[in-house]
Amino acid sequence: MKRLLVGGAGGTPSNNFIQSIKESSEKVFIIGMTSDPYDLCKANVEKRHLIPNARENDYYLILEEIISENKPEFIHVQNDFEVLAISRFRKKLKKMNVITCLPKHESVVNCIDKLKSWKIWEKSEIEVPNSLIIKDEDDLKEAFKNLGNTIWIRSIKGAAGNGALPTSDVDFAKSWIDYFDGWGKFMAAEYLSPTSVTWMSLWDKGELIVAQGRKRLNWAFNDRTLSGVTGITGTGVTVSDPLVDKIAQKAILSIDYKPHGVWSVDMTYDSKGMPNPTEINIGRFFTTSLFFTKLGLNMPHIYLKLAFGEELPEIKKKINPLPPDYAWIRGMDTEPVLTNMKKINEYEKDLKKRRSLYI
Repeated sequence: MKRLLVGGAGGTPSNNFIQSIKESSEKVFIIGMTSDPYDLCKANVEKRHLIPNARENDYYLILEEIISENKPEFIHVQNDFEVLAISRFRKKLKKMNVITCLPKHESVVNCIDKLKSWKIWEKSEIEVPNSLIIKDEDDLKEAFKNLGNTIWIRSIKGAAGNGALPTSDVDFAKSWIDYFDGWGKFMAAEYLSPTSVTWMSLWDKGELIVAQGRKRLNWAFNDRTLSGVTGITGTGVTVSDPLVDKIAQKAILSIDYKPHGVWSVDMTYDSKGMPNPTEINIGRFFTTSLFFTKLGLNMPHIYLKLAFGEELPEIKKKINPLPPDYAWIRGMDTEPVLTNMKKINEYEKDLKKRRSLYI
């Protein structure tokens, strides 16, 4: 029985990863951890732990305790900042006999920082939207001057459309960046279109194992944000497009000539119908990984086999093995979970006790 430690447990991305693993033939014992005690109650795991946010100073100290107590053999997380943290601590984790299935740390950094990704792609002559970093008001004025009447502004780091907004108003853009304290942390890009496509892939030290394209028809809860982008796919449809396949691979290989693990590419179409890479979700699956599992392509299971160095299942068609035009329509994440608030308090008290040792 494999012992797995999964971060973000109870959140939709990790729930779908966990469900995919549990629908496979693997016998697993899953330890779930997250910084949200309410999400923790929704996790379909055998053991639960509350942990600090990955950006907090004592994250690794608490993680080390959880590992010592539970002896997981493998760790997987589904949040950019937690992927970055796990990547940073990979040598320490290896000494604790915990497997990570990540590409080199430099590649993780370059993917999580969208400005760095963009610079690499531009240098590699990949079609990308004209972009620049916004350090001050002069940069913002320059963006409107050179990128068009409507520009797209967003945080350089973070997922789920963090800080993203299309706007044609300089004053509004300034207020928006002020609100997020985003000077030097935001970038501006020419606005492309609302049409996007994704390409989720698995690699073994430079060799493509399998990849599948998916077109996004809409964002869930898009009426609740100013940008219309939430990072949560409402409806996704399987696609097989050689142009998308080619550009996604070029975007990945320009960042890492020997990619390993999970590389999930986001692309947005420009006015010429060309998909432009906008970011790579590195070391983690798209939220809708269970979509592909239900159609017969269990990528989390293949990834687990890869991580443990086991024989991979036979895949007759490496690129877009699933039939096109199948839709995933988002519903409720889970059935409502009933729990006594005493349980929430127990999780919080446990973390408070752990943290007190390092204050």
